[in-house]
Amino acid sequence: MTMQEQDADTTRALQGLEDSRSSVRLRAAMAVGTTPDPRFIDKLIERCAIEPEFYVRDMLTWALTRHSASMTVPELLKELRSERAQARSQALHTLSKIGDRQAWPAITRALLSDADDEVARSAWRAAVVLVPEDEEPGLAAVLSTQLGRGERETQLSLSRALVALGEVILPTLRAAMTDLDLRVRAHAIATERLLRDPDAGFEFAIGEAKRVVALGTGQEE
Repeated sequence: MTMQEQDADTTRALQGLEDSRSSVRLRAAMAVGTTPDPRFIDKLIERCAIEPEFYVRDMLTWALTRHSASMTVPELLKELRSERAQARSQALHTLSKIGDRQAWPAITRALLSDADDEVARSAWRAAVVLVPEDEEPGLAAVLSTQLGRGERETQLSLSRALVALGEVILPTLRAAMTDLDLRVRAHAIATERLLRDPDAGFEFAIGEAKRVVALGTGQEE
């Protein structure tokens, strides 16, 4: 293939990422990931911030993981400061898929407690992938400040992130079990149950936890 033909293919792919049809954007993202080219990185990241379709965003993330981390990670870190929630969320999601632990310092308390649930959930997932082992207790402490937050999906995401850290979370969970906020106590108890029995399921665990809190024990007998 000549240089001119390569440039034409690049132009078509870049145009495809902006097509009004999601099926065309999906194919374009797949093509970019299949044949990585540093010239695509900025456009992929830019598209992640505004792409409305989940499955296209997922393909954009895959395409970014196919490029060199040394080129993608610095650009993704810039997105964490974006005012657009989707830009922050998708950048965090992509960083978790790349798994380069040099990104860990950028997973700040502000992101872990972001007012936008999708950003916070993405930050929790990224954090447990990227955290160095010696910083796991500190991460558990920060994550525990989010116990009781949001509805089922948000609470389940937090529980999964905490459980992924293992038994290092137990001291912070047990402290949260005495919290004055009943939602925090129930969420902490449910998370401990999931740690002990991952097959129990979150619905069962949270239901049992609420029963325990209602009985006023704060923990299992």
